[in-house]
Amino acid sequence: MTVMRVFAFATLAIILYLLTSAALTVRLARCDSGRCVNRGIVLLLGFGAVILHALVLYPDLITAGGLNLGFFNAASLTALLTALVLLLASIKQPVENLGIPLLPVAAVTVALALWYPGQQDVIASDAWQLELHILFSVLAYSLFALAAVQAVLLAIQDRHLRNRHPGGFVRSLPPLQVMERLLFQMIGSGFALLSAALLTGILFLDDIFAQHLVHKTILSIAGWVIFGILLWGRWRFGWRGRTAISWTLSGFGFLILAYFGSKLVLELILGKPA
Repeated sequence: MTVMRVFAFATLAIILYLLTSAALTVRLARCDSGRCVNRGIVLLLGFGAVILHALVLYPDLITAGGLNLGFFNAASLTALLTALVLLLASIKQPVENLGIPLLPVAAVTVALALWYPGQQDVIASDAWQLELHILFSVLAYSLFALAAVQAVLLAIQDRHLRNRHPGGFVRSLPPLQVMERLLFQMIGSGFALLSAALLTGILFLDDIFAQHLVHKTILSIAGWVIFGILLWGRWRFGWRGRTAISWTLSGFGFLILAYFGSKLVLELILGKPA
């Protein structure tokens, strides 16, 4: 793919991501008055952005030597899969409003990966076991990113209802019980994928507690424990509301630090591969 074509696809992907987010915002604001933007058209715009995003990322991600997971490529891949999972889930579940903050983030990662390729961090193309570990990890991050945004939206909805101000956009959201059910569905799926990521790391990596991996491993295990306790608390004690929100955001924070925090320091500050 030529440079000009990549630039054109990237620009169009960014525009479509922003248009989708804007359309979702308008839809959320107007649905209360019965003037909803067509949901199917909004999702099609989003899928168009995801396809273009994939076309732009592919040449730099899939190299002759293997997967190039430098900081911006990794962020772009995570944002791409997050957007894809969100759009696919939105076909059956009322979660499309999570795209309002998430899709502009995906647009930013398209631009950053294109204009600032940064440090090369190539994973050998014949290491399928490691690629499987990476796939589970990125999918887990994507689902937990959705869960974190869902938790923030749930916190806003909960505050409005507690203060007896259920109007505005809160009225357009699904009922609180439905929002909580969707949150725990995301957490449950993410926990299963994170468990698979940790298991494949133990099985296929030479030493997950090696010096360059120990921080990622410990922080990932900490996130896994937090989400495990949350799911157990939900099953055993019916945890919900503010408890679920705080535990979700805490667990997601550990996972962000586990991967992107370490890559940020090593690649962008110290100039070393992560």
